[in-house]
Amino acid sequence: MKGLKVVIASGKGGTGKTTVATNLAIAASPPVRLLDCDVEEPNAHLFFNRTASETEIVTIPVPEVDEKLCDGCGECARFCRYNVIACYGSVPMIFAEMCHGCGGCLLVCPRKAISEIQKRIGIMDHFSSNGLSIVTGRLDVGIPTSPPLVRAVKTKIDEAATNILDAPPGTSCPVVTTMKGADCVVLVTEPTPFGLHDLKLAVDTVLELSIPFGVVINRAGSGDDRVGKYCGERNIPLIMELPDDRRVAEAYSRGEAAVNAIPEYRELFVLLMKKIRQMAENSARGKKV
Repeated sequence: MKGLKVVIASGKGGTGKTTVATNLAIAASPPVRLLDCDVEEPNAHLFFNRTASETEIVTIPVPEVDEKLCDGCGECARFCRYNVIACYGSVPMIFAEMCHGCGGCLLVCPRKAISEIQKRIGIMDHFSSNGLSIVTGRLDVGIPTSPPLVRAVKTKIDEAATNILDAPPGTSCPVVTTMKGADCVVLVTEPTPFGLHDLKLAVDTVLELSIPFGVVINRAGSGDDRVGKYCGERNIPLIMELPDDRRVAEAYSRGEAAVNAIPEYRELFVLLMKKIRQMAENSARGKKV
């Protein structure tokens, strides 16, 4: 398996998901691409000395109605599951900020009265850092739906490289959008009751998508052993436990990756990357992981 698509996710924020994603990206053998799909609050790029190479504006198509052709039949409103279009026997009202850009309203309009215009939803920044390629999505203020921008970031996946996708926290639509098509998922959690509660939600999400996955416990030793017991009971691979280390927090506060600030952490993340690749390869060969 030359190319690899690994999603780093978590059931809740603050577990160390981005810390794991950025350190993995640095420790992995090149070529590597880090894609920050946490488009509402991207911060993975902050941990690199980087050079910006390109900024792309991302748009989605939203409907526009030709009043001369529209007869108010309401087919477009009945089709739209997101209630973007409201029609009460007259020209439809369009709530473009709710549109997901599927284009279905154009297809069902019997009078061909609907066309599309492009609406900006955010940007993608491209960076490079010591041979590492970084793509960051950034949602515009006031845009309520982020999955279209997540999908745009995912179009930059390099099929010949190791792609590490930093997912948004939680288990909502942007997370599912990030996970779809991945070779494997790494769920980062913490050894606390809150960490375990939200890990269970994340596990259910990945199981629904039928993607191989494993768990990394961050700040191990700072809480209890319930997460480890849960993984054992559910036969979930516990890939690694990262220690509760003040030096990591200090490096993080300076905007430094642990693998650069603390030499022994590079070996840890090289091993973690090896285990992740092995998990993905075992799944690709149809073996139980």
